Amino acid sequence: MSESAHPCLTCGACCASFRVDFSVHEMQEMGGTVPGGLAVEVTESTCRMRGTDHVPARCAALTGTVGEKAACGIYEWRPSPCREFEAGDHACNKARTRHGLPPLAEGLVF
Repeated sequence: MSESAHPCLTCGACCASFRVDFSVHEMQEMGGTVPGGLAVEVTESTCRMRGTDHVPARCAALTGTVGEKAACGIYEWRPSPCREFEAGDHACNKARTRHGLPPLAEGLVF
């Protein structure tokens, strides 16, 4: 991996570790960006990315292999919890540990 490559492009651990819930208003049908086929309605106000409530979790939008080469298939249209997730924070490193990956430095900027 080159120094300028973002570590998330070889990771994907967060996408294979956590449940991803978000407002129904983020769905394309409601004027948002998340494609309808990739989420399920949980309540009248909440949706969840498919696959994130399975054991083991794996978001339906995740492509590739965790820890080798991974990417979000809907990166530009991903829901707010994914947009807010930060490489190197506690949750990131918790997910990386679950998948046998070393922690990242907190506060990475790319």
